[in-house]
Amino acid sequence: MSTVGQIEKKTQARVVKLFRDQLGYDYLGDWTEREDNRNIEEAHLRTFLRDRQEYDDALITRALHLLDKAAGDTSKSLYDRNRAVYDLLRYGVKVKARVGENTQTVWLIDWKRPEKNHFAIAEEVTVAGADAKAHTKRPDVVLYVNGIALGMLELKRSTVSVAQGIRQNLDNQKKVFIEHFFSTVQWVMAGNDTEGLRYGAIQTPEKYYLAWKEPSPIENLLDRALVQLCGKARFLELIHDFIVFDAGVKKLCRHNQYFGVRAAQEHAKRREGGIIWHTQGSGKSLIMIWLAKWIIERVADARVLIITDRTELDEQIEGDFWGVGEKIYRTTSGADLIARLNATTPFLMCSLIQKFGAREDGEEVGDIPGYIAELKKALPPGFAAKGNLFVFVDACNRPQSGELHTALK
Repeated sequence: MSTVGQIEKKTQARVVKLFRDQLGYDYLGDWTEREDNRNIEEAHLRTFLRDRQEYDDALITRALHLLDKAAGDTSKSLYDRNRAVYDLLRYGVKVKARVGENTQTVWLIDWKRPEKNHFAIAEEVTVAGADAKAHTKRPDVVLYVNGIALGMLELKRSTVSVAQGIRQNLDNQKKVFIEHFFSTVQWVMAGNDTEGLRYGAIQTPEKYYLAWKEPSPIENLLDRALVQLCGKARFLELIHDFIVFDAGVKKLCRHNQYFGVRAAQEHAKRREGGIIWHTQGSGKSLIMIWLAKWIIERVADARVLIITDRTELDEQIEGDFWGVGEKIYRTTSGADLIARLNATTPFLMCSLIQKFGAREDGEEVGDIPGYIAELKKALPPGFAAKGNLFVFVDACNRPQSGELHTALK
């Protein structure tokens, strides 16, 4: 008799116990035989909204209708449905209980108080296909927050590669299986005891699944990653602050991006400068996007200016921000930059360091002392940049010291 399933069941039982005992998730049960398993379990969500958030029934019913509509809109791609659901989760559902009343925001998740939310897991969640042509699938573990499926985990025994779990997740996202279930899912995971955990977003290709690296006394690689990533506060933080929908591709953060942004946040709170060192391809554009978004949402009158030292970088920054739906203004000249800084908007700007007196070719600098003197004469009387200005400098050499640094300051 084969023991393959039994071995994987032992891993799954231990993981379920970890979620219950160590992470404090409620256990909803083995849903192998349960009918009509959905990615939005309405009874749990209604209970949260009524009992913990204290919304009235009319608001709850309207909010649930809009959430169901976004999640189940089969006229849109999975990417677009997932993005629409994410927007409702992150920014709240704008509803009117009755015609003529003021619009209110119904928060499906309490982002500010993670402990107020209902975290739960179910195992062996049997999900029927969306239509007669689609096949039923049964994910190993599904993570629910307030009844909304936000995480999915496939587990393999130690001698089977995590890659098989990743491929299983990718197969499940096909139309012929349970694509519709993934419209609410934010983190897709696969793991075993020897390789640990790999994670991605919906439709993340296998080669781009990530491993999380963070010191821990927990020896088992799978348990370590689950504790680090699925703890209640961090799981919500990773969803709220570290996801982007980038021109058709949903992206999650790597560990270096997460810890870089977190460190920069602390400096920003203290109004202190600092340097984050990057290697090529380490994702500094996303770090700037996540940090800029965090600053603007949390600091009163915040504004962010991003300085680069090459035209192609200036264009790239502009494209990166617009690609994720963040409007950024690209200055056209030094005078334009001064004028924008002297106004209260825009909140996001980018500019070349060359607009502070350097040559456009990037090889030599011009008469920077003369430029600074000229600039001071041209400044409006009593000039000071409006708002709480944060400056990101995307260059590690020229603007960090010397005359060019003086010009920038």
